[in-house]
Amino acid sequence: MATTRPIATAPADGTKVRIVWTDADGQENESIGQYRSLERMRQTGGDWDEGDAGWWVFVDGSTQKKVSPHSWISGEDED
Repeated sequence: MATTRPIATAPADGTKVRIVWTDADGQENESIGQYRSLERMRQTGGDWDEGDAGWWVFVDGSTQKKVSPHSWISGEDED
């Protein structure tokens, strides 16, 4: 059974997980998201800075957006 957990406990190693975040209109969203560290992004090339590190989701087939999730959903139960 899935368990909602605080975002601080989510894996920050590039693993894709289900995250829950609230958009500018106050709508709560659930998306597959991935934490991208500045170091990892710089390895791919491009001009990245500290503001680019964080949680990213696809909002459609070709558009990505950085979001501030408040929780994530784990497929594992706590014992």
